[in-house]
Amino acid sequence: MMRPIVGFAQDVEGHWVARLSCGHGQHTRHDPPFQERSWVLRQEGRDARIGTSLDCLRCDRREMPEGHAAYRRTAEFDASSVPDGLLRRHTTKAGVWGLIHVVRGRLAYHVDAPFHTHAVLEPGSPGVVLPEVEHCVAPEGEVAFFVEFWRPAGTAT
Repeated sequence: MMRPIVGFAQDVEGHWVARLSCGHGQHTRHDPPFQERSWVLRQEGRDARIGTSLDCLRCDRREMPEGHAAYRRTAEFDASSVPDGLLRRHTTKAGVWGLIHVVRGRLAYHVDAPFHTHAVLEPGSPGVVLPEVEHCVAPEGEVAFFVEFWRPAGTAT
């Protein structure tokens, strides 16, 4: 999944890592002849790449970024109290991940582009919500669930 670069940092070995809008990092090494990225060696080159996109394989695998922590959760919903907004396509904000926890029953979870997937969530197997990816849920009979929101640890509310 393509994600914009929001900044750069160096790892412990001094290699440059692009920080992506999803919260993941991706190495952007200049390692000729394997990788030609001389632009990463200069501040001007890195600055020029801010806003361009890289393919985030960790988003493709729906991996929560390291250093993220839960900061808020919804009330527990049942089939009659699910807010209409959750039943329609919606997204989380940039950098905000979610985990849908089913307490009992079954909940259909639809994810739109780029994944186009459908899953049935049950207790013990949460649904991962990626930032800015449209999704919706639908109760399958009696259900109870809540959504937990995650962002980088230490981020102010």
